[in-house]
Amino acid sequence: MYQRIAHIALVVENYDDAIEFYTQKLDFQVLEDTRLSEEKRWVMIAPKGAKECCLLLAKAANERQASSIGNQTGGRVGFFLFTDDFWRDYNKMTDRQINFVRPPETFEYGIVAVFEDLYGNMWDLIEPNENNKGIIS
Repeated sequence: MYQRIAHIALVVENYDDAIEFYTQKLDFQVLEDTRLSEEKRWVMIAPKGAKECCLLLAKAANERQASSIGNQTGGRVGFFLFTDDFWRDYNKMTDRQINFVRPPETFEYGIVAVFEDLYGNMWDLIEPNENNKGIIS
């Protein structure tokens, strides 16, 4: 049997603002942007070259959904962006005014720093070390 997580919904305030942030600040690509109704679009984004999973940008449709924007995981890191060159991406992101809330740190599994997206969701930027590429990737 084969299963996989295909999409993870990320509740956003505005489709276009979210697309701009992820494509211009993090170099993600838009995989699909289909209008479903006057208010709803099917917008999928992912890092360039990503094959398994993508983010589905979901515009908040009511107050309850809007209240979770930026806090979908209760203040914990909820998203993990792996890289093959931590310092290249960290420096590019700091040049683009990405807010890092925890500085780079080296752990037994690799180097990591925590940043916020445009809504305040917490992300890890991680370059796993050679011994852990298969374990945590």
